[in-house]
Amino acid sequence: MKTRPFLLALALAFPAAAQHEPPPGADPSKPLVERKDVVSWKTLAQVELVKQKDRYVPQFSQSVASLDQKEVRIQGFMMPLQVGDKQSHFVLSAMPVTCSFCMPGGPEALVEVKTKRPVKYSFEAITVSGKLSVLKDDPTGVFYRITDAVQAN
Repeated sequence: MKTRPFLLALALAFPAAAQHEPPPGADPSKPLVERKDVVSWKTLAQVELVKQKDRYVPQFSQSVASLDQKEVRIQGFMMPLQVGDKQSHFVLSAMPVTCSFCMPGGPEALVEVKTKRPVKYSFEAITVSGKLSVLKDDPTGVFYRITDAVQAN
C-alpha cells in the first residue's frame, strides 16, 4: 500500500507537539471511558480495507455509513498539526499520544478536525461537535473528518 500523503504530513508536523510536556501526574496511557453522548471509537472502528484494483479502499459498516454528513460529538486526544497553544486544524485520536514520532492507531482511530474557532491544546481528552464526513476515497488516507467543529463539554 502506498504511503498516504496526510499520514506522512502528520508524521512530519507532529513534532510540533513535542514542545509540550505532559503536566506532572498526567497519565498519557489512560484510555477513554465509553460515553453514551459521543460517537464511540468502537463504532468508528467498524471499517475494513478492501482491495480494488491496485489499491485499498475503506468499506464502512452500515452504522458508520449512516453517520455521514450528520452532526456528531466525538471525544478524543488532540494531536496538533501546527505550533501553538491554540489549534484550529488538528487530529483527534482514540488513544492518548505517548510518543511524538508514533501514530497512536490506524486511520479508523483518527479524525481530522477543522474548527470554527481555535481550541486550546490539552493533554486531557476533549470533546468536539461538528459535521462528520465519512470519507470513502480521500486522497490523504483519512477516513473521518469533522468540519465546523466547536469544543463541547
